[in-house]
Amino acid sequence: MVGRNGSGKTTLLRALALFARPDAGVIRWRGADVHADPDAWRGELAWLGHLDGLKGDLTVRENLLAADALRGGRVGHDRVDGALVDFDLASLAARAVRTLSAGQRRRSALARVVMSQATVWLLDEPLNALDLSAQDAFRVALERHLLAGGMAIAATHANIGLPAARIFELAARP
Repeated sequence: MVGRNGSGKTTLLRALALFARPDAGVIRWRGADVHADPDAWRGELAWLGHLDGLKGDLTVRENLLAADALRGGRVGHDRVDGALVDFDLASLAARAVRTLSAGQRRRSALARVVMSQATVWLLDEPLNALDLSAQDAFRVALERHLLAGGMAIAATHANIGLPAARIFELAARP
């Protein structure tokens, strides 16, 4: 989704992630109100907000393994290694996240989302701080996710490579 600053993009994402209650309406997934079973809904989600959701004192690899453990340890070391390669992080895997550049941290956070195997990705400005190569890696991962039946809802000011038919614009309230 696109829109001017203040149009509600982040607010909508936060409501979808159950960080905030919507002022009106119901969020439904597979026909059911997500507030009826919030844990089940959260199990379907991977979140990427303005903050990267990484622990600075842990290495990149440790962050990805910890994220996997929090989701029940479903993906394992091979999937973590694949995410490191996909986002050109293999050479940084043993570095503490606090020592990384903003772009390297963002790539690490995107690797966390991609390897989560979550059905729905909620992404707030996913391309922030990424160079062109990392943006391309994200687009490849996003396309793979969508082709596998996943869904992504992204608030962005940048072209993330989705067909125009899938993009909608939020307008600020009058």
